[in-house]
Amino acid sequence: MTVPHLVALDVDGTTINHAGELSPAVRAAVQEVVAAGHHLIVSTGRSIVATTMILDELGVFSGYAVCSNGAVTLELDPLEHKGFRIIDSVTFDPAPALNLLRAEWPDAVVAVEELGVGFKLSAPFPDGELQGELRVVPWDELVAEPVTRVTFRAPNGTAEDFLALTERIGLHGVSYAVGFSAWLDLNPEGVSKGSALELLRRRLGIDPRYTLAVGDQRNDVEMLQWAARGVAMGNAPDSVKAVADEVTLDVDEDGLVPVLRSLL
Repeated sequence: MTVPHLVALDVDGTTINHAGELSPAVRAAVQEVVAAGHHLIVSTGRSIVATTMILDELGVFSGYAVCSNGAVTLELDPLEHKGFRIIDSVTFDPAPALNLLRAEWPDAVVAVEELGVGFKLSAPFPDGELQGELRVVPWDELVAEPVTRVTFRAPNGTAEDFLALTERIGLHGVSYAVGFSAWLDLNPEGVSKGSALELLRRRLGIDPRYTLAVGDQRNDVEMLQWAARGVAMGNAPDSVKAVADEVTLDVDEDGLVPVLRSLL
């Protein structure tokens, strides 16, 4: 008999490729894992709006999803108006960290998440990077209220620049993850994909031995460490591969497929 596992999947660079495409082989493997009785949970830095788009593509309409790097957890329910209900959201005051970052990198652009709606922006982001309703607002409005996630982006920077920046200024009271480019996500302190998944593991009554997570970026590290079996994609940075239990093929080679098939 198959023992139900909690299977946590990152989205960008893991489930879909860097062109934003979901391969038929990955979709089929996801469907097979769900049909086998495993608890498949998409776990992503994406907003609610961008996460539900992927869930629709995958054909996953029940269970749970972790959004905003762990700050938001959804229970999927086709009977709900939007197909889900928010069962957990953790917020923080973005002003101290954002004011520090702005002083160091004044030409960066900032996005503050509006739950289930979109983002408030300091200036326009490149087309296609953010989903939902996007509104440019004054800085005071941007930092006025507690939020679940903030994205700080500097088009002319690199991931290494941002790692050096966070080291130099010391960000307190927040969790942060540097993206594959100069993209910095801020979350409430102590919140990560791993922390949100642990709450769901307990809710589902899954033995810790039966947890699997697959990811490719620095915001997946806590999730890979949390899982009994943490798998890094072949396209992951070396620092991410180093914390994983195993490494699979590149996303462009459908590296997720053999990992999912190993559960069947």
